[in-house]
Amino acid sequence: MTAARIEENRSHPRLPDLLGAYHLANQAERGRAVAGVSGLAGAYRVEAEDPVGAFAGDTVLLATPVGAEEPVGCVVLKASGEGRGPEIKRLWVAPGARRRGIARALMGEALRRAEAAGEPVVRLTVWKGREEPLALYRSLGFETVESWDERPDLLCLERRLDVVERLTPEAVRAHAAAGLAALLVDAVDGGASVGFLAPLETAEAAAWWSRVAEEAAQGERDVWAAHGPDGRLSGVVTLVRTGAANGRHRGEIARLLVHRSARGRGLGRRLLAAVEAHAAATGLRLLVLDTQTGSPAERLYRGAGWTAAGTIPDYAADPAGTLRATTLYYKRLG
Repeated sequence: MTAARIEENRSHPRLPDLLGAYHLANQAERGRAVAGVSGLAGAYRVEAEDPVGAFAGDTVLLATPVGAEEPVGCVVLKASGEGRGPEIKRLWVAPGARRRGIARALMGEALRRAEAAGEPVVRLTVWKGREEPLALYRSLGFETVESWDERPDLLCLERRLDVVERLTPEAVRAHAAAGLAALLVDAVDGGASVGFLAPLETAEAAAWWSRVAEEAAQGERDVWAAHGPDGRLSGVVTLVRTGAANGRHRGEIARLLVHRSARGRGLGRRLLAAVEAHAAATGLRLLVLDTQTGSPAERLYRGAGWTAAGTIPDYAADPAGTLRATTLYYKRLG
């Protein structure tokens, strides 16, 4: 977990210094060192001197380490244009603050913003030979593509983003035996307490999702899934509606699953946000859920504004059969 706070602020008084340092270091690295910001080429100088104007309409993120008063890093997510997706620019972390995961945190938030906006792809450029940033981009799923910039020694990279959408009952049936079953098996294999013991057979997982499809057809459960550009499912979450007459104002979040290969990209938060938005739009005023006490999911729920109502010891067995405590959470909507 990165010890840094990420905020959006084009007018932060520290931003001109961060952008100026970025451009000066970049020019020096390319053998074009200048004495100060005033010696930068026009467009670069404008960015350092007037980031509010230079990045109007763009998303500017800053990172401040916990316990620090000033940001030490920044990144810009430029808005889509000319038929292309948004572009990540000006990723910079002050030398003294590096090796703390701040660059990765900035990139992660930029990607989450793009995904939340429904963008199908994010692009960026990096100079050949810059092995450290290139390694970071590769680890985040960026791949080299045909160049859209004619400058020599400049690599163009893109990353396709996951799409979150509500599944129809027919789609749940279609994915039950493959993608959805694989997500449930992966969760149990990874030790998640989601109602099953290990080893979970694919057929049993598929049968459970087939029952979910019937519940969806009856209006008892809604299902959202995340999938990549190849159509492969990377995450899922369901919303169960209460049948009791005195509980029709509330719903329960169940089976929030993100495949282990897709974690760290904010998918859990996006899936949760999609459910919450739909629940509010359809008249629900209260959501509840339970999760294994001490599990990584607790950080997600607390960070998304959920409140812990209490803990029950020995509530459910984990996949290995050991009884574990469960924490109950709730969130008021509207």
